[in-house]
Amino acid sequence: MHKHTTLNDDRFQEEILQGVSRTFALTIPTLPAALYRAVANAYLLCRIADTIEDDADLKFDDKQRFSQAFINVIRGNADGDEFGQELAPILAGHTLEAERELIANTAAVIRITHSLNATQQSALEKCVRTMADGMVYYQGQETLNGLPDQRAMDRYCYYVAGVVGELLTELFCDYCPALEPHKTEMMRLAISFGQGLQMTNILKDIWDDRERGACWLPADVFALRGMQLNDLSPGSAGPDFEDGLGQLIAIAHGHLSNALSYTLILPRQETGMRKFCLWALGMAVLTLRKLNDNRDFSGGQDVKISRRSVKATVVSTNLTVRSNLALRLLFSAASAGIPYRKVTASIPDVIEKAESQVI
Repeated sequence: MHKHTTLNDDRFQEEILQGVSRTFALTIPTLPAALYRAVANAYLLCRIADTIEDDADLKFDDKQRFSQAFINVIRGNADGDEFGQELAPILAGHTLEAERELIANTAAVIRITHSLNATQQSALEKCVRTMADGMVYYQGQETLNGLPDQRAMDRYCYYVAGVVGELLTELFCDYCPALEPHKTEMMRLAISFGQGLQMTNILKDIWDDRERGACWLPADVFALRGMQLNDLSPGSAGPDFEDGLGQLIAIAHGHLSNALSYTLILPRQETGMRKFCLWALGMAVLTLRKLNDNRDFSGGQDVKISRRSVKATVVSTNLTVRSNLALRLLFSAASAGIPYRKVTASIPDVIEKAESQVI
């Protein structure tokens, strides 16, 4: 039975989305109304899980405790108000005010979660549970030495982004039954889509992450070039680092190419769903291009795309949204000059390896 929500809950969800993510506040409203509400809610749930994981002042044990408590709130086994009132005041001082407000109002977000249909609720709960488990595990691994190898990076990307791709696929197929025959292929490509976006973010944020003691790069890529990740410093990494970075850019490009394949499976008439994917994909490709052109960058601001580029992405994809051929040509033009490596993402492979890592 669906729980009652108020107009104020929906208004809060809409307003807080603007506060915690400019990118998703731009893309999520392109979705059809029935999907918008569920996807916006899913994003806010993931953001709460992410805020717990990222908080600099919370001890590792507290992160585990709050993550588990949050899962219980989503399942309806714990009170959202109590959770929010306990966590919000003890978040680190530099926490965004919008994030603190989101945590404090967890109950409003959860009332919307519990008003969604059974398929949507199940997909949201599974996604956040998997993400929270994985993020807490990797939080315990956080050092400047990076992750051991590319497979470890794949697993990390699965936990923080691939699961979101799977969630979106569940929601898309629930909304549009015509997609059901394509669901297996979409699930495979969705993991790759998530990894392409996440790898782009990791590469963009290398130096910002290092400032807080984290590095998500695969150490073996750089060890082969005689480099230790914990020795790196912004602006003076040198040609061997730039060469290793180029290898990771090529892999991210391969995943973004799979993201295009995913998007082109969506029905041409479902322009809202296509725009949602295309805008995120377009901004990632332009960021990757900027990274490739500035491999000696020393901070995220150096490779941040301009508002003009965002606007150009929106306009060009809107014009071509119904044409698979035009979209392929647009992607090809936007990614020209970026190194490329063909990649695949196998659901059982990624999940089996990921789950074996979780304690």
